Amino acid sequence: MTETQGGSPSRRALLGWGGAGLALGAAVAGGAVAMAEAGDDLDPAADAGGAVEFHGAHQAGIATPVQDRLHFAAFDVKTDDRDAFVQLLKDWTAAARRMTAGKAVGEGAYGGLAEAPPDDTGEALGLKPNRLTLTLGFGPSLFERFGLADRRPAALADLPRFPGDNLDRSRTGGDLCVQACADDPQVAVHAIRNLARIGFGTVAIRWSQLGFGKTSSTTPDAQTPRNLMGFKDGTRNIAGTETGRLKKYVWVEESDTDARSAWMTGGSYLVARRIRMNIETWDRTSLQEQEDVFGRDKREGAPVGKAKEHDAPFLKAMKPDAHVRLAHPDSNDGVTILRRGYSFTDGTDGLGRLDAGLFFLAYQRDVRKGFIPLQRRLSAKDALNEYIQHVGSAVFAVPPGVRDSHDWWGRTLFSEEA
Repeated sequence: MTETQGGSPSRRALLGWGGAGLALGAAVAGGAVAMAEAGDDLDPAADAGGAVEFHGAHQAGIATPVQDRLHFAAFDVKTDDRDAFVQLLKDWTAAARRMTAGKAVGEGAYGGLAEAPPDDTGEALGLKPNRLTLTLGFGPSLFERFGLADRRPAALADLPRFPGDNLDRSRTGGDLCVQACADDPQVAVHAIRNLARIGFGTVAIRWSQLGFGKTSSTTPDAQTPRNLMGFKDGTRNIAGTETGRLKKYVWVEESDTDARSAWMTGGSYLVARRIRMNIETWDRTSLQEQEDVFGRDKREGAPVGKAKEHDAPFLKAMKPDAHVRLAHPDSNDGVTILRRGYSFTDGTDGLGRLDAGLFFLAYQRDVRKGFIPLQRRLSAKDALNEYIQHVGSAVFAVPPGVRDSHDWWGRTLFSEEA
């Protein structure tokens, strides 16, 4: 993409994005603020609305401390022109680089040519970056396009139909996805909205999900968030500082790949599931039964027979169908995933019940060895199944990070020399 010497795209370059003046970013001053380590997800940099570094060996938004808000979008590709799609990825990267730093792109929301649409939609004017991260993934269906069939990794496996699934096709699948996380919902929504603007004519949003109230933490010693059932879940989630566990369970290693999937080295695999909770039924269930279902007490989050949340669980003390017992790595040959889920409420279902639940996001080194065997076990036996239903689903290959200002999302997949 053509840029001016100051690093902002020129008006001519912007007019080339989808044939209209399309630009994005919050029109605020300042660059990235270094993120400080702290014992909570909200560290001093977050309090100041700070920025998360966009560049790195891995994409931000995976091991990054979990932000408070989510806007997740799955896209369908609307072109058969490989060059046009690659240009979109480059344009998206340039836009994401600036948005995550809290910088305006182009001439902003006002002050440009009166005859052209503003370069920025404007709803993030005056807002700081709020730890915005943008994470991109490629769905299995993308590999049916652009001559990519022989580059689809075996680890990007189609998810089987699990017992109890009631998937809505309009909330399932997608050629690619973008996960926007931030501490301000308007910042996250602004990012997805503007990426969709840039992609007009090349991609279109297939489905999206807003999330609030993170249900998992990647920060050591932080208080474990609660889900809409009122329970702490994911107590032993992988922390962003646990480099050994990240390497073992999350990041794709060169040894995992072959000639067709070497481009995924440094990446990860994402499973997204929209899980509807039968809130009204749960709210009429006795406390004892609720605690038996999870295998933890509601006040402390302590496992059965223990006093504190982080006490080592004695799995055999729990009921055989308790969620914690079935989901624990010791019950699954060591299977471990990194969770970044969010609660959601989307109005009602027309029958007086809340359309609410968990938007489950899980990263892993190999879907075949992570989510699939774990969900097979849970869907067959988990007592929690009486109160939940999986209604949306998708899986994506999340490529490695954007290394520097010359790199772009998906370069390792689309560049012949990669």
